[in-house]
Amino acid sequence: MNAIAKPNSRPLNPNFGSGPCSKRPGWSLATLEAAMLGRSHRAAEPKARIEAVIARSKSILGMPSDWVLAVVPGSDTGAVEMALWSLLGQRPVDVLSFETFSTTWANDIVKQLKLKDARILEAKFGALPDVARLNPAHDIVLAWNGTTSGVRMPGGEALPDEREGLVICDATSAAFAMALPWNKLDVVTWSWQKVLGGEAAHGMIALSPRAVARLESYVPTWPLPKVFRMTSGGKLNAGLFRGETINTPSMLCVEDALDGLQWAESIGGLPGLIARSEANLAAVAAWEATCDWAEFLCADPACRSSTAICLRITAPWFLALDAETQFKTSRKLAALLDKEGVAYDIASYRDAPPGLRIWGGATIEASDMTLLMPWLDWAYAQVAP
Repeated sequence: MNAIAKPNSRPLNPNFGSGPCSKRPGWSLATLEAAMLGRSHRAAEPKARIEAVIARSKSILGMPSDWVLAVVPGSDTGAVEMALWSLLGQRPVDVLSFETFSTTWANDIVKQLKLKDARILEAKFGALPDVARLNPAHDIVLAWNGTTSGVRMPGGEALPDEREGLVICDATSAAFAMALPWNKLDVVTWSWQKVLGGEAAHGMIALSPRAVARLESYVPTWPLPKVFRMTSGGKLNAGLFRGETINTPSMLCVEDALDGLQWAESIGGLPGLIARSEANLAAVAAWEATCDWAEFLCADPACRSSTAICLRITAPWFLALDAETQFKTSRKLAALLDKEGVAYDIASYRDAPPGLRIWGGATIEASDMTLLMPWLDWAYAQVAP
């Protein structure tokens, strides 16, 4: 064991886990006192709260006025699956697979939907697939930000300028922390539990006019369960996008989502949210530049996530270990930080390379991120030979 003294200062907020993510600064349960508990979500006042979540989300994100947005069940997973099962099958599809969840979408498309003309463009953890291979005549499925790999799309330039197919984008750890090129996308999904620190189980799905046209002109060959259906009688279920949810939402969670959106507005909207997230990445980058035992999993700064900040351990002694021992050692490092109460839930995702994953979304203070960095060195010293 190496002798490194414990740092004198601790982060005020140790919640650096990647989902559910930290609540906004200053949040308390008293925030939710106005929640419409014990009321039907279809009644006028509760429904107005759901409509407010939709309207404020569209406004903050800068979503085009001709797009529609709905609250849907099943968090981001439910929203993505709703899009895949409802929209795919009309034309070939290209899928970017470069971390856990994008790989899940690829597997669902090939093994569950059994699409024969699906092309999977793969990359290892820490890199993006070759986006130049995307075919604009195909539907395209991608994650904007790899929540388990710390890799994000470098910008809208990576996508085709003109397209025949739809672009379906899982933006769950990107929405509200990164600028999305709405003109290059047709379906965008996310959940409340990420950048704004909302509660789990609720997802959102945004559709462009092109996506709506597909829904109204194409019927998949497979059956759709009720929770996936966005049309009625061959037309878009317009009520769904006016707060008439498919299933019963938690009005407590709705109130919490509204609180997060109001906080976002108070700090300058999307530019303020992006700046806070980028400041967290900058704090880690300043530490990583002088670190001799770890580095970003994503080597390319242009593709490095500001929310799911992933680090891999590069010390020679660690790399000489077998895979199982690497995994256990990295978990031990993370457990030390948890025990000290300075960082909860920051072990790398279970199928990612062994290391650390630190949430840098907008609800995290850059001052706390800076205070965490010396603790990483302390914990490493405890597990190093």
